[in-house]
Amino acid sequence: MESTVEKLKFVRPNRCDNSGPNCLEVAITADGGRVLRSSQRPAEQITVDADEWSAFVGSVRAGQTF
Repeated sequence: MESTVEKLKFVRPNRCDNSGPNCLEVAITADGGRVLRSSQRPAEQITVDADEWSAFVGSVRAGQTF
């Protein structure tokens, strides 16, 4: 039986060089969360809910560094 994550459509940022295997891939879940993975290690994934994703994007746009 396929897992929910396997059914997700992962996309890469426009700035990612699609000829190389080192890109961040993101999929949107049914509840608005995100699943993140590296194209080098697609089996290793991080899942965040919609609030966590919004906070992350807001901090990046604000120029916060980690």
